[in-house]
Amino acid sequence: MKRRHILAATAVAILGMCASHAQADALADIQARKKVLIALDLGSPPFGMIDANMQPYGSDVEVAKLLAEQLGQPLDVVQVTSPNRIPYLQTGKADMVIASLSITDERKRVIDYSKPYGVIQSVIAAPAGQAVKTMADLKGKRIGTTRGSVNDKEVTKVNDGAEIVRYDDDATLVTALVSGQVDVMATSPQIMKAANERNPASKFEVKMVLKVFPYAIGIRKGEAALKQRLDKFVDENLANGKLNEIYKKYNGVDLPADIATLN
Repeated sequence: MKRRHILAATAVAILGMCASHAQADALADIQARKKVLIALDLGSPPFGMIDANMQPYGSDVEVAKLLAEQLGQPLDVVQVTSPNRIPYLQTGKADMVIASLSITDERKRVIDYSKPYGVIQSVIAAPAGQAVKTMADLKGKRIGTTRGSVNDKEVTKVNDGAEIVRYDDDATLVTALVSGQVDVMATSPQIMKAANERNPASKFEVKMVLKVFPYAIGIRKGEAALKQRLDKFVDENLANGKLNEIYKKYNGVDLPADIATLN
């Protein structure tokens, strides 16, 4: 009899926790806490970096600061890497992820997104003098990429005899590239640019475009109020040019004219 009571009490407690979770409102939590926890990858130039004074900067950092300002709450940076961006979100360590988080069908199964606020290409980059037209040309080469990124996923799908070497963040990937630990990189044009700036003699260039991805702010599933607020933030700041200004500052080009239609 006691066992039945214990089991019943446990079931009620579990149902209560589930109901509490179902009624969770991250936007209300942010307002009650009086700060917004935003996950940022500070090892991913030009999206997130650390300056000489150990302060974060980059395009995603500026977007996060703009969002916090418009939410009327102080920004609390939660530093993440590419592999742990979504786990940090799902475990409640961050309210949202602003870390060049590409929109993919796989990720849509576990998180929700705002409307896209930028785009990123997944490319194969190699030295200018190296002839690369197909993946078969990379047989026996070492391709560096960032573990858990869309670049990792895309190059793995089309690999044809190369060795894929995975690094925990983009900064480590750049270091590996400029120090000659890998021959080629599966990455974004922005990360390739950072590698060339570190070592101008490298003269890496885009050889193949694997895929073009819009990226957006990642949030936990079911946060309707927060998603609505973030969509409004994106719409307004695309319209007033602030998001384009940030993107162009760090990428050297304007956002695509059709970004509002990408998903």
